[in-house]
Amino acid sequence: MTKRLPTILFLLALFIGACSNTKYLPKNEKLYIAGRVNIVDKNVKKKEAKAIKTELEGLLRPKPNFSVLGLRPKLYIYNITRTTKTKGFKHWLNTKFGEPPVLFSAVNMDNNASILQNTLQNEGFFWAQVTPDSLIKNKTAKAIYNTKTGPVYKIRNVIFPKDTASLDTAVAGTAAKSFLRPGDNYSLDKIKAERLRIDTRLKELGFYYFAPEDILVQVDSTNAGKYMVDEYVIVKPETPDKAWDIYTLNKTYIYPNYTLRDTSAKLDSAVLYRDYYVVDPKNSIHPYVFSNVVALHPGEAYNRTDHNQALSRFIDLGPFKYVKNRFDISSTDSLKLNAFYYLTPYPKKSLRFEVLGRTTSASYTGSQVTLSWRNRNAFKGAELLTVSLLSSADIQASGNHNGYNVYQAGVQTSLTWPRFITPFRVNTNTDFLPRTKLEFEYDLTNRTKLYTLNSFRTSFGYLWRQDIHIQHQLNILNITYVNAASITKQYTDSIMHTHNPALQHVIDNQLTFGPTYSYTYTNTTEDYKQNTYYFNAKTGLSGNILGLLTGADTLAGRVKKILNINYSQYVKMESELRYYHKTGPNNKVTTRLIAGIGLPYGNSTIMPYSQQFFIGGANSLRGFRARSVGPGSYYPDQSITNGSGFLPDESGDIKIEGNIEYRPKLFSIVYGALFVDVGNVWLLNKNGGQPGGAFSKQFLSQMAADAGFGLRFDVSVLVLRTDLGFPIRKPWLPEGQRWVINKINFANGGWRSDNLVFNLAIGYPF
Repeated sequence: MTKRLPTILFLLALFIGACSNTKYLPKNEKLYIAGRVNIVDKNVKKKEAKAIKTELEGLLRPKPNFSVLGLRPKLYIYNITRTTKTKGFKHWLNTKFGEPPVLFSAVNMDNNASILQNTLQNEGFFWAQVTPDSLIKNKTAKAIYNTKTGPVYKIRNVIFPKDTASLDTAVAGTAAKSFLRPGDNYSLDKIKAERLRIDTRLKELGFYYFAPEDILVQVDSTNAGKYMVDEYVIVKPETPDKAWDIYTLNKTYIYPNYTLRDTSAKLDSAVLYRDYYVVDPKNSIHPYVFSNVVALHPGEAYNRTDHNQALSRFIDLGPFKYVKNRFDISSTDSLKLNAFYYLTPYPKKSLRFEVLGRTTSASYTGSQVTLSWRNRNAFKGAELLTVSLLSSADIQASGNHNGYNVYQAGVQTSLTWPRFITPFRVNTNTDFLPRTKLEFEYDLTNRTKLYTLNSFRTSFGYLWRQDIHIQHQLNILNITYVNAASITKQYTDSIMHTHNPALQHVIDNQLTFGPTYSYTYTNTTEDYKQNTYYFNAKTGLSGNILGLLTGADTLAGRVKKILNINYSQYVKMESELRYYHKTGPNNKVTTRLIAGIGLPYGNSTIMPYSQQFFIGGANSLRGFRARSVGPGSYYPDQSITNGSGFLPDESGDIKIEGNIEYRPKLFSIVYGALFVDVGNVWLLNKNGGQPGGAFSKQFLSQMAADAGFGLRFDVSVLVLRTDLGFPIRKPWLPEGQRWVINKINFANGGWRSDNLVFNLAIGYPF
């Protein structure tokens, strides 16, 4: 078969090449295959000519049919699937994968030549000339644009207004940061950008009624020298009088319960709070809510930055769906503005019911039901109160692990304030409002035949954005308490039989308390960039100060307790870096690196189970079942539970994971994925029950790896993801045998049963 491959490929290429698209053309038509720009000026340097050619060819319309190595597969599909039907498989192929022919008769060469010539003139080639021509061969045609650029004109001087009027002085004051610089080529685009720049700067100085169109840039080439121009930046003489004046703020009115039916100003019911008025006859919200929102204050000159910041913060408050704003000249002073903000609220209360079906990578099939109630203005202070009831069941009905079902029920409550709740005042100067958040959560987890755990968690802290890219989260206090409500004899017997401390660790009472901090940087929302990043770093502490004050030292026999419960003392650090690289308009390569470590000390010798690291599953190593890898080269055999088939979750104090995924768009809403995942978890200290589980210099040789492929159905609102992964490196096998690529056999049912892992999930893995 291998020897035949070159012959097969040659015959295939010959076949595709023989399937000429031109035979499908209408009578007397030519297939438009290319548009070319020829720079005929000998004085233009080669590098500059190449840049001009690339720019101008990008302006040519229409674009020829998509081609690869001279072949036009999309056009070929269109031709062989043409049909008069509007439904069916053939029509679907024609519209989804086909591309109609671009005919030479559809090319307006004179119009293209005019566009190219104007473009060059706007870039300083005032004497540019473009002459269209064509090259016809058989049933194909190319459009040729012979271009003579002529000399490029450069800027000699840029002259700003010298008059002493307020507007002239303000315009002249912006000269230091001008886009127009002596020595640069003349550019109409730069002139347009300069007008916008001046307008932006003047809006910061109170010139509310000024507009970019009020600036004129006069170009003089008569006295500037050969191929040079002088540019004069002036205020148009016909500029309206209002544009010459600096405006200050008079009064601010806020309507927090506005609807489109409202037509009355209702100023008689306006309530003054600090330096703004709230028009709210129904008293739907406390006036103090807007104290951190309104950025313009009486007597201050109008400032566009503060204006835009106020609009962003009104939306960021949470209760309001729309914000409409206007400024009017005060009736008492023609140089003062009154500001009006009309806020349209969301429905105050809402109820949401969700049912989720899922298949996990640990042979579980189940569902989750969530009932959420929220109040967007709980105590008339724009507080968001959320109460959620959750219930789930995951049934293990296949494989060797039959019957170890997991049932969960819980309640989650959170209260969020759109401000800092602190004993002292904290000022922020961004478009985003800070948040103070209080959370309570209770979960009951029952693993049938094994144990039932109670979990209580509460936290209080702050979230704030430094700017559009950077976010901070500081929880002053995180308290987690986990205790075992019941434990089966089967589970206790497995602990005694294996002498594995990890099994006991799962059901030990756990009490953690302390602060956590998280830093996040991301620019992934900026889709226009070829490269984007996401970085998150977190650190958490528990029992540190109390442990130091009380002299807690478990190894020395000084175990300290709170309410007769051993508390955990540790430092935990973890980080995650994602990198997204666009390889085309709809294709990208994504990578992720995760590293984390937990350091128990003082009152602890091991990290609490709830704070340890896990690996494997739908958002991790997708070729392994959830929480089934590690620590290190350790792997539990069936003797761990006397042949019962139960395999415990594996955890560690250290985690390293890396992922790479190629995501091409296939068609419509369907995206593909090819991925490779590597990683493992390790224990910080050795224990006899998990040989090979401790971190050592050989950690690289203990890496697990998988590969796979999948489909993503992206409907904007959500992404349904399917992944099929399989191991390519198993760290628990003897050294020298851990790579298992050579054992991949998709045709073998036994191999598929033991190695293929199907993941069904919502959202991308990273």
